Amino acid sequence: MSDPLFSQAVFAKPGKVQTAGLAKEQLTAYQRWELASFDAKPDAMPAAQSSTERLDVVNQKHPAEQPSAEQLLARQHAAAELQATLQQARETSYAEGQQAGYAEGIAQAQLNTAQLQTLLDNLQMALNQIDEQIAQSLLDLSLEIARKMVLATLQTKPEIILKIVSTAIASLPHFNQNAHLVLHPDDAALVREQMGEQLAQSGWQLFTDEQIERGGCRVETAH
Repeated sequence: MSDPLFSQAVFAKPGKVQTAGLAKEQLTAYQRWELASFDAKPDAMPAAQSSTERLDVVNQKHPAEQPSAEQLLARQHAAAELQATLQQARETSYAEGQQAGYAEGIAQAQLNTAQLQTLLDNLQMALNQIDEQIAQSLLDLSLEIARKMVLATLQTKPEIILKIVSTAIASLPHFNQNAHLVLHPDDAALVREQMGEQLAQSGWQLFTDEQIERGGCRVETAH
């Protein structure tokens, strides 16, 4: 059975809607149907859920497994072993560093001691050289003073050379055979005059040398 409303609407003239035979209530109960536009934009998609909300959903679906007592003990044991290993490494490093520092200190002390000993040895050598130089200087000074005193004495008492010659002959008895006594010409003249006979009896021969200072003498032998 056909719908009277449908028939009337279909066969109406274009642009107009036939309302004959329709009650007022029927006219107000319907709305004009229009084809939807293809340009209309679809409703916006709901906002994406945040990563935290998604994670909460996953956690709710797959709750985390709680470790067993054995696993907790194993983790604690591993952590304790790691801590002990680190402590042992620190102690070993400290001991090695302390030992290295001690050895380095000993080596430096030995080096300093050796350097100080070398310095002291050099200082002692310098002092010894100074002592030798001072001693030699004092000896030279003493000989120079004695020489000048002898020269001064010979000028006033030339016979003093006789005592010098007598002392030399008496202290060297093993040179009596073919021994030569060399004197300054001035001293030789006095000795020959005063001791010539004594020298001849003792086997001494008298010679002169101008290079010898007054008061000096030189003894020569054939042996």
